Amino acid sequence: QVQLVESGGALVQTGGSLRLSCAAAAGTFTSYGVGWFRQAPGKEREFVAAVSWPGGSTAYADSVKGRFTISRDNAKNTVYLQMNSLKPEDTAVYYCAAARYGSTQSNRNRYEYWGQGTQVTVSS
Repeated sequence: QVQLVESGGALVQTGGSLRLSCAAAAGTFTSYGVGWFRQAPGKEREFVAAVSWPGGSTAYADSVKGRFTISRDNAKNTVYLQMNSLKPEDTAVYYCAAARYGSTQSNRNRYEYWGQGTQVTVSS
């Protein structure tokens, strides 16, 4: 079992930056692909970014490509999401998830472990 904890969510102005962290509080990320998803009120949970095991291969949603960067520190069992040039439409609860399938995955059904989420709010 892998228990995930997200942190780093905050209120930030348009154009600002934020770095989210996803740590394995129990278990490890060894052999797992890890992804970030987000969900705004009234919207379905959508894919944001993913990184493969052990790293080096990444995937991004078109809406965040060029602005967000996903990375992982396997020694620390931590995955990061660096978010730059934030927009109001980025406002959502952000979740990290882990999948035994080690490649990048955009389908949320491929992930078996999920964190509780961290709130990101972008204001004008």
